[in-house]
Amino acid sequence: MSHVEREKQKLVARIKRIRGQVDAIERSLSSGDDCADVLMLLANVRGGVNSLMAEVLEDHIRLHMLTEKSSLPPTELAEDLIDLVRAYLK
Repeated sequence: MSHVEREKQKLVARIKRIRGQVDAIERSLSSGDDCADVLMLLANVRGGVNSLMAEVLEDHIRLHMLTEKSSLPPTELAEDLIDLVRAYLK
């Protein structure tokens, strides 16, 4: 169980970093910084969120889909994975 707790702590730490990045965007917009600087901050947040989404999605696949649905035929499992990726990575 401690392994799961360490993973949760890592994910929470990532969210805190993203929150700090969003705060930096707000400060940058409020102070009238250059558009290029704001765009770079936005790209950083997008990268952080995408990375977090990928990690949580990977954990979901490994911990839930591949164990709970292991009795599914490979083609049905593949379709479930494709649906999952399409739903969350739009």
